[in-house]
Amino acid sequence: MPTATPGVVLLVQTAFIGDVILASALLEYLHQTEPDTPVDFLVRKGNESLLQQHPHVRHVLIWDKKHSKYQGLWRLLQQVRAARYARVITLQRFASTGFLTAFSGAPERIGFQKNPFAFGFTRALPHIIGGGVHEVTRNLRLLDPAYRGPIVPPRLYPSPADEAAAAPYTTHGPYLCIAPTSVWFTKQFPQEQWLKLLAALPAHYRVYLLGGPPDVEACEELLRLSNRPNMVNLAGKLSLLASAALMRGAVLNYVNDSAPMHLCSAVGAPTCAVYCSTVPDFGFGPLSPFARVVEIPGGLECRPCGLHGYQKCPLNHFNCAHGIETTQLLAVLAEAELHAAGSRQVGTSAEGGTGNLALS
Repeated sequence: MPTATPGVVLLVQTAFIGDVILASALLEYLHQTEPDTPVDFLVRKGNESLLQQHPHVRHVLIWDKKHSKYQGLWRLLQQVRAARYARVITLQRFASTGFLTAFSGAPERIGFQKNPFAFGFTRALPHIIGGGVHEVTRNLRLLDPAYRGPIVPPRLYPSPADEAAAAPYTTHGPYLCIAPTSVWFTKQFPQEQWLKLLAALPAHYRVYLLGGPPDVEACEELLRLSNRPNMVNLAGKLSLLASAALMRGAVLNYVNDSAPMHLCSAVGAPTCAVYCSTVPDFGFGPLSPFARVVEIPGGLECRPCGLHGYQKCPLNHFNCAHGIETTQLLAVLAEAELHAAGSRQVGTSAEGGTGNLALS
């Protein structure tokens, strides 16, 4: 059990993978502003691999939500109270982590006003979705309510083992990655739409399909139906951080509004984010240096239909996905190719090679 020293911070984010990735921006901000402050991080079981080797995290605490959920929460509370944290900050608006924060015994207990246990916080801030404010900024204001600076990108740190796992797939020439699935049906670009893209992509690109163990079957079916040569299904074969390392070297990564998009942001990988039922204005958009959002031209009256998406289109047409044109996705690839070429030129110039070529 971690033993806290004066000033130790506990960050709490036990939601989905993407939420944890976005929360890593707070680790970067704390490292910049309070480099001597130790930080522990509480995640749900299954997400700990994202942070266990993170250079700015002292200890990772784990809550197993699937087995003895509430007994586990009670044990965690005892652990947190015994550690005597100076600050406990919950990034969630749900009762369980609000309870943990409110009764942590920390002198500073911070979270959002919408949390049912906000009455037990020493500071509670509004969480307003919309207006183009990014979730990272909303979270940063828990640390500094007056924060009005630029978005601090999330960042993850693939280990040497992660890099080694990805390396064999980077040696076959230029490649693209596609993460075709999502937990939510209305956030997921449909299979027939991915097949159109795969048929139209330039033949010289190797294509890697990415996902976790639950996505293996969907990716395998996409591979079978496309019949595209030079395509490999890596779903379930790479860890999250190994996938991030692979995506970092791609010419472009096609993703949904889901966790792989945030993985791209956390390693600066070039991103084409396909938005179906949700919209970037919610504040969860991509943050890579090269990032583009593709959505239906002109919009729809029914879009967005919800913050997280649904298991089916509420109106049974799913036009927000089917109305996206393959040419939109190909246009982003053309941009990404120019971006990649420009980056190579700048790198060559910095090494004393082509000089003015990088500026032309």
